[in-house]
Amino acid sequence: MKFLKSSIFICLLIILSGCKEKQETLNKKPNVLFVLLDDLGYSDLGCYGGEINTPNIDNLGINGIRYESIYNSARCCPSRAALMTGLYPPQAGIANFTTNKPRKNQGPAYLGHLRDDCVTLGEVLKSQGYGTYYVGKWHMHEKTDPVKRGFDEFYGYDMGYAQDQWDPNAYIRKPEEKAKEIDKPEGAFYATDVFNEYALEFLNQARDKKEEPWFLFLSHSSPHFPVQAPKESVDKYFDTYMKGWDRLREERYENLKNVGLIERESRWTLTGRATVPVDRDIVANGFSGEQNPAWETLDIDRQRDLARRMATFAAMVEHVDKGVGQIVDYLKKTGQFENTIIMITSDNGACYEWGPFGFDGPSRKGITTVHKGDSLNVVGQRGTYSSYGSAWANMCNTPLKLYKHFTHEGGVASPFIVHWPNEIDEKAGSWVRERTHLIDIMPTLCDITGATYPETFKDNAIQPMEGVSLVNTFKHEPLDKRPIYFSHFGAKAVVEGDWKAVWGKNMPYEIEWELYNLKEDRCETKDLAKEYPEKVEKFAAMWDDYSERVGL
Repeated sequence: MKFLKSSIFICLLIILSGCKEKQETLNKKPNVLFVLLDDLGYSDLGCYGGEINTPNIDNLGINGIRYESIYNSARCCPSRAALMTGLYPPQAGIANFTTNKPRKNQGPAYLGHLRDDCVTLGEVLKSQGYGTYYVGKWHMHEKTDPVKRGFDEFYGYDMGYAQDQWDPNAYIRKPEEKAKEIDKPEGAFYATDVFNEYALEFLNQARDKKEEPWFLFLSHSSPHFPVQAPKESVDKYFDTYMKGWDRLREERYENLKNVGLIERESRWTLTGRATVPVDRDIVANGFSGEQNPAWETLDIDRQRDLARRMATFAAMVEHVDKGVGQIVDYLKKTGQFENTIIMITSDNGACYEWGPFGFDGPSRKGITTVHKGDSLNVVGQRGTYSSYGSAWANMCNTPLKLYKHFTHEGGVASPFIVHWPNEIDEKAGSWVRERTHLIDIMPTLCDITGATYPETFKDNAIQPMEGVSLVNTFKHEPLDKRPIYFSHFGAKAVVEGDWKAVWGKNMPYEIEWELYNLKEDRCETKDLAKEYPEKVEKFAAMWDDYSERVGL
């Protein structure tokens, strides 16, 4: 009897200890992991209907929540500026692109780097006691690099839109006095994998600071061109992409139904092969203003070349996914998984640059090579620089219209996954249909972490946030109706409620406002502008007011 009482007492102590530990975890501020991919298409991930092998990301989506989409700002650096600041790109200083030579008299919207009257996620969360870590592509200018804008530690590259995945000298460690903890020589270096390793390195450093929650921003350059990946990873996808973009678009469309993203087929129309934007023939591969070609019209050598390019893109995505799996394993092993909120998205839709056959060599200066024989196996390896082209980008954005650079849905709609076991468990794997934007990440993380968004910072008056907190959507509660604005090098759009007005560019027809009902026509196939001219007039006026307000 005494032994039984002792055993019961010990069991109670263990249970109480476990309850206490769980309660302490619940009371502790959550860790934050944000994973950003670069030029990932709308339906590339497995849990969004794609054929690319992404089991680790898929598990987070299936056991968390998936959003129908989160809106971005149509291109890398404007999207990153919006995400990092909670402001529209012009308000953050990167209306169009980063630059060392902003045009005179254009105003602060066109500085080409982050403005002083905005704050970053790093600065806001650091002021709340978070350890802040940044890995990968910055692309908001070296003048305002991560360490200067609130991050304790940085590894990656702070200037430019892309770097050679195989060149270890292209990537730097900051603060300046820090030596590289991971310093692989050429031949053993692949940037996507090293980014994943640095994420784990920084998590180890954060763990040494036991009382401090952490914020890790893992900003991959994959799968942005140049498409580069280890040969063995590329090989296994080659036969898949020899099916061609037409068949794979149809397969993805069916998969989108199976994963539940297409909830009502009448709302989602598989768009036709997209138009190649109007440009010089050498850039557009001779298809300027024309539809991307049917796969079956291409000769076998061209098909093999294109399949190899797309297989390399897919391999890059898979390497990102492997890193996510490694990080999840680490978080579980160290007891941090339950109290870590993980967010995953892309900075824009898939990239058409430049025509259906892609290019080899520097962007806009390269020519398209048809790789044959032994040369085929060199695609994506050391010393190469290739893109995969507009027809594959159209496939990656299945079933949406157009691509990166445009404010149609194929350019500005990204997948978005949120996983947080401590708070999201009742409706795991379900879809959120609310209209969200990258500007919403700042208010959401302030809400989650208890951080205060400042009115002043470093003696500068700070612009108020444009976004809204998404915490209600974790409980499948609706957001208040609000307009969302887009602008990028002449393309523009306004979304409010079920309606979207959009203005295109570089098309072989007269550009004017188009109008779509996204509740009934998610893929922008039925232009209602002539039926509802008063709505078009209203949206055009709203955009003009926005343009003036943000200094465009």
